Amino acid sequence: MRRSNLVRLVAGFAASIAATPVLAAETVTTTQSWFKMFLWNDDLIGLIIIWVLLMMSAISVGFTIKLLLDNRRSSLVPEETQQQVETMLVEKRYREAIEYAGNDPSYLGKVVTSGLTEAGNGYGAMERAMEETSDAEATRLLRPIEYLNVLGNIAPMLGLFGTVYGMIVAFQKLVESGGKPDPGKLAAGISTALVTTFWGLVVAIPALTAYAIVRNKVDAVTTEGLLMAEQLIEPFKPAANRSGQSGGGQQRPRATPQPIGD
Repeated sequence: MRRSNLVRLVAGFAASIAATPVLAAETVTTTQSWFKMFLWNDDLIGLIIIWVLLMMSAISVGFTIKLLLDNRRSSLVPEETQQQVETMLVEKRYREAIEYAGNDPSYLGKVVTSGLTEAGNGYGAMERAMEETSDAEATRLLRPIEYLNVLGNIAPMLGLFGTVYGMIVAFQKLVESGGKPDPGKLAAGISTALVTTFWGLVVAIPALTAYAIVRNKVDAVTTEGLLMAEQLIEPFKPAANRSGQSGGGQQRPRATPQPIGD
């Protein structure tokens, strides 16, 4: 009885060893078929479309990472700039504040600089200068983000081009065979149509998603930066006349600092 079990065990082990090369061959075949299914095409035009879409996908991912790094809050509205300018204005070192902000390449530094240089023309001129600079800088920051929108719209169009081309090839094979085509040749055109559509969507969906995220982030940070700049120039704002005080008197406006003359 024991001898019979031993024989069965040895036979099963030998069968498993013999089957290993077959399973390995099937695994390699499956891997190759996946590569050929999504990354390769026997038709030259279909192959070009697939690899162009792959390159567009890589460009989209890399460009998204760059935009996220360039438009960080710490880069656009650094807290150090806010604190330094605020301290200088409180200490009435207006000229130093202008020079410090002017040497800061950030969004906040440029907006504050434009406002402080107009201090001699009054608070209204400072506000207008900051708003104009804010609009110009926001446009400059948003312009590169539009490339993601372009990629997200071109990719599905290129995929659709491959789809139409693949269907034309498939129907051409059907015509050439007199209505009885070889299934393999017919499937090749349909495969080109579907795979190019697939890669077009793979490029478009992340690109348009990243476009919306980065654009909203820039809008939020630039709005916050403009409000921060307006708070920094608050000491230049003339005190409004207040009514309703006891005795019907009016409070005298406080003196407005004149940084250019100091």
